[in-house]
Amino acid sequence: MSSQLEKLIKNKALLIEQKKSAIKYADAVGVSFKVYEKQDSNKALSVEEIKDLNEIYVKSVINTTNILDSHGDVHIKGIWTKSLKESRNLFLLEQHRMDFDHLISDDVSAKASDFEWSELGYDYEGKTQALVFVSKISKEHNTKMFERYAKGQVKNHSVGMRYVKLFLAVSDKRYKEENEVWEKYINEIANKEAAEEMGYFWAVTEAKVIEGSAVLLGSNYATPTIEITAAKGTDINEPSNDTQRKKVVIDYLTKNFTI
Repeated sequence: MSSQLEKLIKNKALLIEQKKSAIKYADAVGVSFKVYEKQDSNKALSVEEIKDLNEIYVKSVINTTNILDSHGDVHIKGIWTKSLKESRNLFLLEQHRMDFDHLISDDVSAKASDFEWSELGYDYEGKTQALVFVSKISKEHNTKMFERYAKGQVKNHSVGMRYVKLFLAVSDKRYKEENEVWEKYINEIANKEAAEEMGYFWAVTEAKVIEGSAVLLGSNYATPTIEITAAKGTDINEPSNDTQRKKVVIDYLTKNFTI
């Protein structure tokens, strides 16, 4: 461990520049971290219900803070504040593929919202700040993903992002600057045992969101579909009072988690 930390400290500036120069996506490999989650039965629409729908609104968690992901990153609350103020065109994609064939929706609203971990179906203590997308998905535009969402088959998401500000955190007190970052954030990490086992992490305090994607397994596994509705309109800031809205899938937060 000591030699690994020494290499990280020695090459910290280079590693930071490498991270900043690349777009971060979901890993293609599984996550080895222990997952504390609630296991509940799956709710999905019937074939007949889906057949009668042409458009749905999907509210999904694209990213969560205060959790160590498979990139060794911990996203810190406020990471998306600047980016959300500046972003105009966001997309919901399949597997981070930025092309027309893999576009799920270009009608997306985004917001950072605070949740208790228990509200997302996880048995962690404390809170997280989630990057939430509300996306309008058309059956005609993307039939495959329309049906996958309606059937409750999309259970994980991932953010395509660029790093803006990040800091190396290490558990070794010999490295004063990096250890101060560790002490500042370690007790906020939901899966802190994984961070303690590694002995380091990257605290990401600012990033630019490019897109959100439906994935089979993201580098951050706490990224569920929250709610699916069929309606003419939705507002991410205030709930609609539209009595004509047909509720088709409710409360995915505690019903659809399989890693």
